[in-house]
Amino acid sequence: MKCINCGTDNNLKDRTANQGRCKQCNHLFAFEPTSMGNVKITDPMFAKILADISASNTLFFTPKQLLYFLDSRLRNKSFQSLQFAGFYIFMNVWFTGFVGGFLSGIIGNNSFLIANLIYQVCVVIYLFKNTTSAKLNNPGRKASAKSLQRLGVLILVVGILASLFVFKSFILFVAIVIIGTYSLFLGTQQLGKIGKLTQELLISPTQLQDWLNRWEQINNAPEKILPSLRKEITPAIVNPDVTAYSFDRLVVCDSSTIAQLLIANNFHFENNCAILSITGYPESIFNTTMEMLHRNPDLKVYAIHDCSSKGVSLVNHIRSSDRWFLNSNVTIIDIGLLPRQIMATKRGMFIQSSPDLATTAKQLSEEVRQSLTSEELAWLDAGNFVELESFTPQRLIQILRSAIISASYNFAIDNSSMILIGDSGNDIYMVESFG
Repeated sequence: MKCINCGTDNNLKDRTANQGRCKQCNHLFAFEPTSMGNVKITDPMFAKILADISASNTLFFTPKQLLYFLDSRLRNKSFQSLQFAGFYIFMNVWFTGFVGGFLSGIIGNNSFLIANLIYQVCVVIYLFKNTTSAKLNNPGRKASAKSLQRLGVLILVVGILASLFVFKSFILFVAIVIIGTYSLFLGTQQLGKIGKLTQELLISPTQLQDWLNRWEQINNAPEKILPSLRKEITPAIVNPDVTAYSFDRLVVCDSSTIAQLLIANNFHFENNCAILSITGYPESIFNTTMEMLHRNPDLKVYAIHDCSSKGVSLVNHIRSSDRWFLNSNVTIIDIGLLPRQIMATKRGMFIQSSPDLATTAKQLSEEVRQSLTSEELAWLDAGNFVELESFTPQRLIQILRSAIISASYNFAIDNSSMILIGDSGNDIYMVESFG
């Protein structure tokens, strides 16, 4: 492992002999991958992850975004088709010879054939479990499904030829056809389900926080990681000359964390818009900002939220709450995330499931349920959700900026590409794709 301080490569013997320090500069290593269990990271790897998620220290990010980003880096190495092919060939010979030899004294000459058939069945089961594993990402599950298909073809071609021309056994022929066909069928079937399956994080927030604490003790805190939110009760004093103006656009987030992220990265300055959360963040300027917004009859509101039973209620809350835009003709655009956007995208998203959100989905108001398709409701009723923080700050900012520009263009030229929903006096539009 290379030292991030001087670049000297230290092997395990070097690190052990120097009590976890670099043999050249004596800098302490934050991580020792050989003692980390299943999830292994190194100092250079963690340093690169911090640089990549912050776009070379130019963007702020949340701890949960770091959690998702680190998870994706670890998960990308979880299943490799070429490695599996080498393992399959080796174990095919070893298992057949070892188990076949063990069974030869029990079942006689056919022991090696039976051992090989058992091995093929075990591999099919292993690959199928991979295609449904919550610990693999979509590319890993897709690679497993394709390996199932290839294995099925291999079993059929080699097995049928061997059963007909070498062993001349009808029973073996039938067994080969069943195993090979089933493997091919399972692989094809699972390929169509990959994007709909849920996932679980490989590491916990507590585990990441322990790593961050360790990193901070040795290398200082990451420069761009956002701190926990502090509630600002005292209203800020705003210059009257500023409050005389208004904004043409407002971005409403369903969480204070996302609002904090956008504000910290100057999204409001660069895109000439106000940013607020549905919870009232930032509290110190919330009331003043709302007064300014209500003075603009041409205001357009852009809602961005998690794809969850709580998130999809954001637009309805904005239009029906007297704290927001009840009895107003303001235009509201639902940027997402929405279940239909996830179903339509070819880009794999981190779908998770929660029993609590499944209960919340069944309690959605009739107005919200009417704005969703039956497929979307079924997706939410299953407790599925995707968090905005599963996107990197750079990606999230790009998506939001593009959505605002696209929506502004569509309203100026032709809004036929926007989906109009609701009949409550507000013009409410839904964006079809999320990035």
